[in-house]
Amino acid sequence: MTDQQGSTNSTSWYDEALQAERDYVATLYGRLDGLRDEKQQQLTRIQAQGLQGSYQNQSERDSFANLYQDRINQLNAVDDRLVFGRLATEDNASRHIGRIGLSDDQRTRLLVDWRAPEAAPFYQATAANPRGVERRRHIMMTGRTVESFEDDVLNPGDHDQASQALLSAVSAPRTGVMGDIVATIQQEQDEIIRDEMRGVLVVQGGPGTGKTAVALHRAAYLLYTHRDRLAKNGVLLVGPSEAFMNYIDQVLPSLGETGVVMSSVGNLYPGIESIGEAQPEVAEIKGRAMMQDVVANAVSLRQRSIPETTWVHVDGIDLRVRPSQIRRAIRHARESERPHNQAREVFVDHMVRMLYDQMRDIVSPKRQDGLVNKADRSYLRQEIRQSTDVRRLLNMCWMPLSPTGLINELLSKPKYLVDAAPMLSADEIRLLLRAPGHAFTESDVPLIDEAAVAVGDLVPQAAEATQSWKQRNLDTAEAALENMHYTLEDIGVDGVVTAEMLAAAQEPETTWGSVADRARADRTWTYGHVIVDEAQELTHMQWRMLFRRSPLRSFTIVGDLAQASGTHANTDWGAVLEPFAGANWRLSELTVNYRTPERITDAAANVATRAGRPVTTPKALRQGDFPPQLIRTDAAAQDDSLLQVVETQLERIPGGLVGVIATEKDSQQLSQLLNSHYPGRVWSGTGRRRNRDIALVTAQQAKGLEYDAVVIVEPQNIVAAAGGAVGDLYVAMTRATQTLTMITTTTADQLPAGLDDI
Repeated sequence: MTDQQGSTNSTSWYDEALQAERDYVATLYGRLDGLRDEKQQQLTRIQAQGLQGSYQNQSERDSFANLYQDRINQLNAVDDRLVFGRLATEDNASRHIGRIGLSDDQRTRLLVDWRAPEAAPFYQATAANPRGVERRRHIMMTGRTVESFEDDVLNPGDHDQASQALLSAVSAPRTGVMGDIVATIQQEQDEIIRDEMRGVLVVQGGPGTGKTAVALHRAAYLLYTHRDRLAKNGVLLVGPSEAFMNYIDQVLPSLGETGVVMSSVGNLYPGIESIGEAQPEVAEIKGRAMMQDVVANAVSLRQRSIPETTWVHVDGIDLRVRPSQIRRAIRHARESERPHNQAREVFVDHMVRMLYDQMRDIVSPKRQDGLVNKADRSYLRQEIRQSTDVRRLLNMCWMPLSPTGLINELLSKPKYLVDAAPMLSADEIRLLLRAPGHAFTESDVPLIDEAAVAVGDLVPQAAEATQSWKQRNLDTAEAALENMHYTLEDIGVDGVVTAEMLAAAQEPETTWGSVADRARADRTWTYGHVIVDEAQELTHMQWRMLFRRSPLRSFTIVGDLAQASGTHANTDWGAVLEPFAGANWRLSELTVNYRTPERITDAAANVATRAGRPVTTPKALRQGDFPPQLIRTDAAAQDDSLLQVVETQLERIPGGLVGVIATEKDSQQLSQLLNSHYPGRVWSGTGRRRNRDIALVTAQQAKGLEYDAVVIVEPQNIVAAAGGAVGDLYVAMTRATQTLTMITTTTADQLPAGLDDI
């Protein structure tokens, strides 16, 4: 009777507490809707003003319009599951934790932003160190509805265990789009997210430890905490592929941040959408450190003298040009240490002066009394510059270059590449050569970026001529910003608009844009902080390109060396970073695997260690319900085996996502098979998945992604395609959150070591 009465009281208490949470959350949504309506009204009013007043007034109006629109976008992005937690402290205080902070009209705090210091105990409090927290409540919502809650009572002596909220999150079917973990961030993850913004932080973690989630939440946290420092320059987040970027692109908006520049490393150079590199050997060569010397040599080879004395025709007069004069002009230009296109102006000026002296002596010879004829002949310089012969000669000796044109010629002209790359073997030269006009690949992008630094802008005079004008605009913008200070403070975005933003808006031919918009379009932009995911894949040249974008060396680098592809994979972060950061970096490690069950991680780790890979072995949160499976079949039955496995997994995990992973070559045949049996349901790794429940991808495309069930077809082919390295197979095996199946037609002795133990 007592137990029954206690149960009844418990149920009644829970129902009352649940209703109280629903009422409070409804109040928060009321405030959210009110703010959104207010910003929408302000936006409508300012848009209705039209083109009125001075240009500065119009610029200020456009700035406000963008601010209001950004705020509306932010409020829309956090609408789903706005609240996820509540803290009850030992001093009887209570505060709700959510995606953004909210206050009422009297500035009373209604909701604490998850990034605020007051929210840290929600993630960091434990029974051993409760940090003043008596009860931590996990609030589970669907859309705007509070479905349930779960309380952690932090009593000393209790063992910390995974919460039901966390277990539910890691076991939920995958949707093909990454969700945030803001409601379930664990202590070690939170410590890394909130680590100070200094120098280079490396986050090493095995598969499933939440490296990507930590990187994204750290981006949001840094922008919140260091808004004043990062508002001007922004944050860059770099991932391994466009499929990966599509996978994560909604996480930051859901955390209240819409201003981070997100790019795959292959699309980081403005205006270039690169394709994958077909041959790993080619990518490896292009990634070597010596390629910076190859690019420098390629530029120097476009600064050349003439083989013998020649003549140029200027306004009816023949002028002589000797090879030694060209060589002196080239040497003089190189000594200026300017990029190629700017140094070309030095070269041209030197040659024009030489030809001018020669032409002046012809046009205005000395008088009979020996004195110099002082008639004004300055017009001769212009005639020399406009001479077709002179322009042709100077261009032949020192042609203006574009970065893309330079790299295209370098990789398509055999003699040019041989001369620029004497350190490469004949076989390596043949690997690099391709047809002119070939689409640029991911491994070309760092070479183009290197070339851009070496050649400089094509029209340097224009940049120099506008510098003083831009400074005047900047001074005016700073004054305007002071006038707007209190208004910005009232709408909660003080510090978001910078003088540089307003200055850009004052330029007649410049469209106002956010820091992220302008940074994305500017190759020379330098960021306040750079976050790199799947960093174990980057080559030396890719690292050069990234560190060029953060001269202050402010980085968060996330990766797992065991997951690196190729036979030349890095095995030590110190060796990777020494050329760029020296010893000025620190390491944090993630030790818990939240995604992949223990049965699967053990099998994958066995394959990697048998191949000599250094494997971080985080503790798996779950053992898993299904052991990994290796199916041996013959070629005639392989298709039926694959279809049977896929169907089994679709039935086993309703609403889940099945990832079929194979080499690019094998995928061509598998695509036809799967699409014929599952029309409209197969996603092939490019573009949006759009609710398709079967993904057919390569191991490279699967990096950073996850699937409920993984089916690997011919695992030995994945190893062979990577030159015998097991990194890609290790990645493929650890994408699974529930089940792993491998299908092969080969014999046990031909399989990678460790698979025969399954």
